[in-house]
Amino acid sequence: MNPLLDVLLVLATLIYSYLEAFVKLFVPVKRKSVSGELVLITGAGHGVGRATAFEFAKRHSRLVLWDINKVKKEIGDVSILVNNAGVITAADLLSTQDHQVERMFEVNILAHIWTTRAFLPAMMNNNYGHIVTVASAAGHFVTSFMVAYCSSKFAAVGFHKALTEELSTLGKDGIKTTCLCPVFINTGFVKNPSTRLGKILEVEEVVEALMEGILTNQKMVFVPSVQRVALLLEKLFPERALAVLKKMTDVKFDAVTGQRSAQ
Repeated sequence: MNPLLDVLLVLATLIYSYLEAFVKLFVPVKRKSVSGELVLITGAGHGVGRATAFEFAKRHSRLVLWDINKVKKEIGDVSILVNNAGVITAADLLSTQDHQVERMFEVNILAHIWTTRAFLPAMMNNNYGHIVTVASAAGHFVTSFMVAYCSSKFAAVGFHKALTEELSTLGKDGIKTTCLCPVFINTGFVKNPSTRLGKILEVEEVVEALMEGILTNQKMVFVPSVQRVALLLEKLFPERALAVLKKMTDVKFDAVTGQRSAQ
């Protein structure tokens, strides 16, 4: 194409997108039905996974609550996959044990890949489905004493973005993707979390945002949504200003420090 036409196309798309976003502020977004859908949720025995299962149950979905190993032939073709299982160890990098690092990557990202590979072929054949990646604010913003955890969640966010792009390239527009990125949730996985940015999230409000994201096919769900502003500031502000802002947030939690990992 002509370079000038390319620029005009980008500008036209940009204007259209902003106008569409403005209209959506006043027009209710249509929510899809998940009644009768076969929904598989990993890590469904606790916290976000358990509460999400209840929300799908209210909407008359068929549920597979996967908190232990299963095989695909037992349940058939899954139409909604919620990769929710996650683990965390709060410790400085040298205090984090080798097996803890491996476990975080096995559960927080590798499990997402294996379960998606297991159920994606049927979705591809039908050009229909929804893949949900439960990541974290730690997949966008770093925190001390969570090096391995942040790394695994950055990988989860990257997995979501790359998978979304690949499905688009393959023309599989019937397969939707959603990524959930909350800050600290009151689940007990992190001990005594606190921040000046606001209160610690309750499971119910996170799941409410997640379900809204799924039903309206949102690609990225931030809880709280102010994280979008923080991401923009991270791109625009100089490093020194960002460091000052980081100190002002005053994120705290109990963590193991100063203990060298046994090799």
